[in-house]
Amino acid sequence: MAATVSDNLLDWYDAHARELPWRAQPGTPSPEPYRVWLSEVMLQQTTVAAVKPYFEAFLARWPNVEALAAAPEEDVMAAWAGLGYYSRARNLVKCARVVAELGHFPETESDLRRLPGLGAYTAAAIAAIAFEKRAVVVDANVERVVARLFAIEEPLPAARKAIRTAADAITPDMRAGDFAQAMMDLGATICTARDPRCLLCPLSNACKARAEGDPGRLPVKAPKKAKPVRQGQAYWMENDGAVWLVRRPGTGILGGMRALPDDGWNARSSGSMQTPSPGIWESAGVVRHTFTHFSLELTVLTSLGASQPEGQGEWWPIDSLDEAGLPTLFAKAARVAKSG
Repeated sequence: MAATVSDNLLDWYDAHARELPWRAQPGTPSPEPYRVWLSEVMLQQTTVAAVKPYFEAFLARWPNVEALAAAPEEDVMAAWAGLGYYSRARNLVKCARVVAELGHFPETESDLRRLPGLGAYTAAAIAAIAFEKRAVVVDANVERVVARLFAIEEPLPAARKAIRTAADAITPDMRAGDFAQAMMDLGATICTARDPRCLLCPLSNACKARAEGDPGRLPVKAPKKAKPVRQGQAYWMENDGAVWLVRRPGTGILGGMRALPDDGWNARSSGSMQTPSPGIWESAGVVRHTFTHFSLELTVLTSLGASQPEGQGEWWPIDSLDEAGLPTLFAKAARVAKSG
């Protein structure tokens, strides 16, 4: 089965590979490790459509790992704004500096795993795609394809060990990078989460779930736990065409990002609901935002003609607020404040 699956899939990939800005098409030399690494970090928990403009903007600004390593972290964080999961951006800078000091990207999974921010999936993807090393590359798309191909009934996340073992059994020794990308493409375009297009699938004859008549029910997912809802406030303090921005602590939620001041909400508890200074505060509206482990309802309060607040921060011209690199939550809060 293994040889048939890999051969059929690679034949399909040769004809149907997606054209992506970070990818080398079948039959061409492998892409630069920098491009593979940058794209894989960006693609974690983010869609291809969302990543494309960010990837191209990063390459235009920092065309190689040495340029990114020399960049101030705050510039990288600002350029990352809107992609979410901001610890990835901090690790991006750390990793670039380590690689620049080494003088090259490591080629093996074990060495790649030693770089900041690289987990098992990312290390395997870089090893396979950039260096053609045999590696078992399993993302969410691959999980779905393999669970259906082998009819793995155990619910996720417990099923991941069995899925990886099965993926290992069909991963070929040659064209490892193309095979990994073919599995990703198959999951993204054919073996989709809903309404899989089995009639177009190159693996349909080998698929146990299809033989059983209902591939769409796999993989089985454990019931989602309800996320707690936290309450908080953000403060729009405006004076003479500028708004007061602060820099969030380097660790924690949205660490190191510019933001509006807030009342200290976090994943574990709601904020204090205490304004940073006395005076007249008006509510401009509420912003709702979902994080990995909780949801937030953020009330945006505005104060016009505000005086210099205590603590560190900066007055930022409202007309150029887009250049501040606010994370999505605070960009939404700013839009509410300006329209309120």
